Amino acid sequence: MKKSLLVVAIALSTLSTFAQQDPQFTYWMFDRQSFNPAAAGIDPMHCVSIFYRDQWDGFDRDPKTSLFNYSGNAMVKKQELGYGLTFFNDLLGQEKNNSFRLAIAPKFDLGNGMKLGLGLGLGMLNKKLGANWVYIDPDDSAIPNKEVAETKFDLSFGATLYGENFYAGLSATHLTAAEFSDLNLKSARHVYLMGGYNFPLSSQPIVIRTNALIKSDLKASPAIDLNANALWNNMVWGGLSYRFGDAISPMVGFEKVFPTSVTTKGGSSTTYNHGLRLGYAYDVTTSEIRNYSSGSHEIFVTYCFSLDKVVVKLRHNNPRFL
Repeated sequence: MKKSLLVVAIALSTLSTFAQQDPQFTYWMFDRQSFNPAAAGIDPMHCVSIFYRDQWDGFDRDPKTSLFNYSGNAMVKKQELGYGLTFFNDLLGQEKNNSFRLAIAPKFDLGNGMKLGLGLGLGMLNKKLGANWVYIDPDDSAIPNKEVAETKFDLSFGATLYGENFYAGLSATHLTAAEFSDLNLKSARHVYLMGGYNFPLSSQPIVIRTNALIKSDLKASPAIDLNANALWNNMVWGGLSYRFGDAISPMVGFEKVFPTSVTTKGGSSTTYNHGLRLGYAYDVTTSEIRNYSSGSHEIFVTYCFSLDKVVVKLRHNNPRFL
């Protein structure tokens, strides 16, 4: 029980320091849609992603976060439109958070291989507090004596500029700053600034991919994530992330675009382009939490696919064409 109370106290202290109520992922560079709706549909294929993070392993009731993303891309009256769905579940001691968001993100061609995406995220945020507390003051009205839950409308907005080898984005979440009066909690507005650049090495089949993220509620000190990883032969990568004042994270992963297969039926065929990406990261804690935790684990998997109709000309049997 002492360990449970300790993880809650440390977690709340860390959240205050990093100004974060949103879930935190080391593999944020493969997630971007959850905190910047303009990132939905950047990939022209349909993509489904699942993330899972077990934070501060070794604590009783240590934080656990699950995330699901879907994104797609379509042309609507000659306008490229990205869209997506995001759902996350976050468990932190007695607190449980669930969020559902729909992202709509039109894309605008700026020429020279550059595009601008503007995104709007609409959804719901649900917060729940359990009743399994150890009371120092049983009359403290700020602590509920039964399980309490509330659901509020949630709004986010983002912009992303991107090209073949770079991206940059600015976004804000929880613009409504919903107040959960029954829980004595309030969601804080968060601002995210992100960017990345790929450096292909001409002499080797290697691409160095760099990423940076700054996140803040504009009140406390911002959290800063830096990452660099090397992709070999468009298939295997390894890298390192550093979160200032929190963790160093080695990571490995695999990605592969599979050969196209065609299935013919009647006078047309369907072309399947699909690919798989997966990764694992381990956070080596650098803060005082390292005295109580063996670190954090994170995994993710993404599957992308496209369906394109191709007209196939049929030819009647003729003895001249044997």
